Amino acid sequence: MAAALGIAATLALGQWQWSRAQQKLGLEAAIRARESEPSLDAGQLARADPGDLLHRRVQLRGQWVAQHTVFLDNRQMQGRPGFYVVTPLRLSGADAVVLVQRGWVPRNFVERERLPPVQTPPGEVTVGGRIAPPPAKLYEFAEAPGGPIRQNLDLPAFRAETGLPLMAVSVQQTGKASEGLLRDWPQPAGTAGKNLGYAFQWWALCALIFILYVWFQFIAPRRRRPRSA
Repeated sequence: MAAALGIAATLALGQWQWSRAQQKLGLEAAIRARESEPSLDAGQLARADPGDLLHRRVQLRGQWVAQHTVFLDNRQMQGRPGFYVVTPLRLSGADAVVLVQRGWVPRNFVERERLPPVQTPPGEVTVGGRIAPPPAKLYEFAEAPGGPIRQNLDLPAFRAETGLPLMAVSVQQTGKASEGLLRDWPQPAGTAGKNLGYAFQWWALCALIFILYVWFQFIAPRRRRPRSA
């Protein structure tokens, strides 16, 4: 009974990890397909349905609304803690503002309230990137006060706070490090290999339980049985 339960459980767990891997592989394929489509400009971005934009590439022109730059705390890049820097971009050729995740900077852990140096060019700029979900929310003990350093950023609340006509999507700026910012963003849905590894581990354990059961219940007793004279 114990062997049967162990075999059933490990077989099911392996199947579950396998299905998770297939879901992620499908998502990765969908992301690659969207990334291969032509880049959207500001006008196309403003007119498109937000539900159809995720992971699409964009090439935008506009002006930074630098006074509303936010530094999101406790974010990591290349294994180092620091800030994600988020700045609204007022789009040229469209009556809209989009929130741009510009990159990552390290934090000064001696002077914790000191903002790291980030260059925000004045005038019209060109920003290349991809449509991405807003930055993930981290746990915080209480509602944080406003200010440049924050734990999380809620898009509707930030829209009301700033009075800016923020779009319902955000842009993750891509490209080489510049303006004091790194842009080595984690790739979405890039962990299918881990799920495949877990699946094979569960199935190997399932096979081991089956082999041990057969050995101790059938083969070993016959090997120990004394031969008749």
